[in-house]
Amino acid sequence: MQAELVGTTRNPVPSGAVAGYLECNDGVKVRYGRWQCTAEPRLGTVVLLPGRAEFIEKYFETITDLRRRGFAVAIMDWRGQGGSSRLLANRAKGHVESFAHYDDDLRRFMTEIVLPDCPPPYYCLAHSMGGHIALRSAQTRVSWFDRMVLVAPMIRFLTKGDNLGIRCAIAEAATLLGLGDFFVPGGSRRPPEATPFEINCYTSDRLRFERAREVIQAAPHLATGSPSIGWVAAACNSMNTIQTLSFMESVRVPTLIVAAGSDEVVSTDAIELFAMRIKNCTRIVIAGAKHEILQERDELREQFWAAFDAFVPGSFRRPRQTEQAVRT
Repeated sequence: MQAELVGTTRNPVPSGAVAGYLECNDGVKVRYGRWQCTAEPRLGTVVLLPGRAEFIEKYFETITDLRRRGFAVAIMDWRGQGGSSRLLANRAKGHVESFAHYDDDLRRFMTEIVLPDCPPPYYCLAHSMGGHIALRSAQTRVSWFDRMVLVAPMIRFLTKGDNLGIRCAIAEAATLLGLGDFFVPGGSRRPPEATPFEINCYTSDRLRFERAREVIQAAPHLATGSPSIGWVAAACNSMNTIQTLSFMESVRVPTLIVAAGSDEVVSTDAIELFAMRIKNCTRIVIAGAKHEILQERDELREQFWAAFDAFVPGSFRRPRQTEQAVRT
């Protein structure tokens, strides 16, 4: 089944897109897109895994950057967000009952789309919640990915003091009482893109922030608001799991973790501690970067791409036409 990708003047759909839907066992439809590379030599495929409340269109610039490096690209919208099926009557709520559902969606995406239709070897580039799910996938005895690059991965939410444990306990209790479908306290239908740029905690690049907002204005159905209480409970449960010693010892895929020095969404300290405890892991922190490093200013993105090119075999720097184009 074909799917639509939404382009805007400042964010056109990269040429050669193949987009469709995966139908999961529970009837949920997951939107995906894939592209062949546009440069030689051909280096394999990068599987792009977005963060919570994000959508494929937000990564068009990154997709173009990767294709010019010689990679094919495959990307999906997680269930409950973007162009995939929403799980509650109020489609603005970001919801999932268990992160095991994300695991299943990724497994289906890899086995039905990536492995049959995209050239090996396979590398993972994942942001925030996507990075968390990528780590969950690395537990398997044989991983799909030769290497993983995780950008500001969701290891632990950033909260003051020891409030996270209390919040997680409250979310779990509320979910058990049947309140999991409710917005988190203070939550709303407003997507991150509706936040005034001056107070946003995602990027310091105004043009890239506005570019994502323009996509939501052109296609409001792609927007996702605050998470549900159930999503928070599921996230807390999964974060507790990946920070156990047994889990960290099970991750054997060579991994590069790129953290944001000014992250206000996830804990950079927790990311660094986690990175020190898993094998075959390289970590860097980009000073001054906010949570969405791939949507940041050029000088910060350059630091990310330098690390990526040094870590992923065969990758090398190409002319930055895409980054220049976003300024026009």
